[in-house]
Amino acid sequence: MFTHPLAPHHTALPIGLGALTGPPNYPTDTFPFHPGDLLLLYTDGVTEARNTHGTFYPLTERAPAWTHHTPHHLLQQLRQDLLTHTNGRLTDDAAAVAIRRLPPHPHTPDPNGM
Repeated sequence: MFTHPLAPHHTALPIGLGALTGPPNYPTDTFPFHPGDLLLLYTDGVTEARNTHGTFYPLTERAPAWTHHTPHHLLQQLRQDLLTHTNGRLTDDAAAVAIRRLPPHPHTPDPNGM
């Protein structure tokens, strides 16, 4: 399966801190999300988790092996692998959400009327 890390076109302060520089004006980026695609969202606690040698968790190397799983199973694999990498010791909060876009149901009307 193909995996592609999304790179934002704009940067901004973290959510909740945007008002530090005046009224928040968050730019919006869009990306295609096709039926069958899997989107993995995660916090820096995942990518910045370190093992006993100080090596960061290699999410971009490990996640492609799990893209054929259900979102639930992918998250289970990620959690177990992350805890194994850190010897069960996370020093920051880590959160992840996996979402798969399903194909349209054959009996669902097309929202575009086609």
